[in-house]
Amino acid sequence: MGSQPAAPTLPGTLAAEAREPSPGRPLRSRVGRAVVVALLVGFSIVFLYPFVWLVSASLKPRSDVFDNRLIPETVTFSNYVAVWQEAPMLLWLGNTLLVTVLAALAVTLSSAMVAWGFAYYRFRGRNLLFALVLGSMMLPGAVTMIPVFLIWNSLGQVDTLTPLWAANLFGSAFYIFLLRQFFLGLPRELFEAARIDGAGHWAMFWRIALPLCRPALVVTLLFEFQAAWTDLMRPLIYLRSSENFTIPRGLKALVDQFGTGGEFRWEIIVTASVITTVPMIILFFIGQRHFVAGIATGGTKG
Repeated sequence: MGSQPAAPTLPGTLAAEAREPSPGRPLRSRVGRAVVVALLVGFSIVFLYPFVWLVSASLKPRSDVFDNRLIPETVTFSNYVAVWQEAPMLLWLGNTLLVTVLAALAVTLSSAMVAWGFAYYRFRGRNLLFALVLGSMMLPGAVTMIPVFLIWNSLGQVDTLTPLWAANLFGSAFYIFLLRQFFLGLPRELFEAARIDGAGHWAMFWRIALPLCRPALVVTLLFEFQAAWTDLMRPLIYLRSSENFTIPRGLKALVDQFGTGGEFRWEIIVTASVITTVPMIILFFIGQRHFVAGIATGGTKG
């Protein structure tokens, strides 16, 4: 009997065989996943350790602050009572909250308006003007520090909270760039249709562009809120009176008084540091969904 010809191999069969995992592939996948998890856990510990140490030190008596135990041998909550007695923390928190809210809102709205202008309108010299705006980011803050101080001093605003937030009314080059990328990703036909329906320029910006770019606006708010909350340079330059201090300036005063000043009451300093750090952590957890969405969407914009 003659030999039977071999059955032809169908392309689908070849594809199925190619998709079959090799015996070593699951093992390599598990090892790779374990390495990634180990790296994530290791970096998380590195980043969390300073804050955990800070919280632990705030629960220790003065003699045990620097013993490097993460679990205090003697737990005391009296430091959280003493810090409110030794410093006007509530007043400083109120000043800081006022400055950060005004600064964040001012820079978000002003930057969004400028970014909308660069993204939507077509005019001669637009690219050159936008390049000049971006070029301002290359200018160190120390270069303009003295001229800006002289301006605020001539306006009689030194030792007030105004210089800490009012400059944000003129926008920020970084946020203008960020928001412009989002506005460029919006379909222009949407706004042309709105114009046909009778919408004005302000209505297109306020009712259409801003709601569609909400993740970018939240990112801008969070970035500026964090920057204003932790800013120390400008309060050091403009604030003189203790009743006008913000939290960073107040912490500097506590370090001068209880740290390097000779009293060495470091438990007061670390406790005040915990109180000022917790609001930023809470804010991030509240806005992390919008924050992650804004960063992810921003990475896909052209």
